[in-house]
Amino acid sequence: MPRRVVFLDRDGVINRAFPEGKTTRPPRCLDELELLPGVPDALHRLHTAGYGLIVVTNQPDVARGTLAQSTVEAIHAQLVTQLPILDIFTCFHDSSDRCRCRKPQPGLLLAAAAQWDVNLSEAFLIGDRWSDIAAAQAAGCRGVLIETPFSHAERCTPDHRASTITEAVDWILAHQQTAIRWQPAA
Repeated sequence: MPRRVVFLDRDGVINRAFPEGKTTRPPRCLDELELLPGVPDALHRLHTAGYGLIVVTNQPDVARGTLAQSTVEAIHAQLVTQLPILDIFTCFHDSSDRCRCRKPQPGLLLAAAAQWDVNLSEAFLIGDRWSDIAAAQAAGCRGVLIETPFSHAERCTPDHRASTITEAVDWILAHQQTAIRWQPAA
């Protein structure tokens, strides 16, 4: 039976992303991992409301050779110990690889939906870039954009715009469907 899920982008939504030129970069080591304000409380509220939380993240710096996959995995392990995250799906490709998992393609969401029996039409995605919203729409989810100077918001039409994860979660909880509550294994 389908479960309620909120997909979450990682850098800029859950943890700090570091401005670099006209874009941002992810943390390069565990010492740089810093949860954004309000994240633990917001994710706890979603979890308590019965949502499974699945992170879907592009990590192209691995393909570019500027970040080790083991570092990304260590960051993910740390996030899972701190937050009620069900699973993390990662694309390690760069744009030139033309894969189906790199957002704005919906591959990460489709893989997660297949693995966790998610009805995508009842799912939400919280992201901070146009590509997150495009992936959500391509997968049939509702997208909530946390607007930042790097969002390129003019390139997308999210279901809702927010300035913080707290605002995004408030909107989701106000618009939740009657799908089956997530029931983690005991």
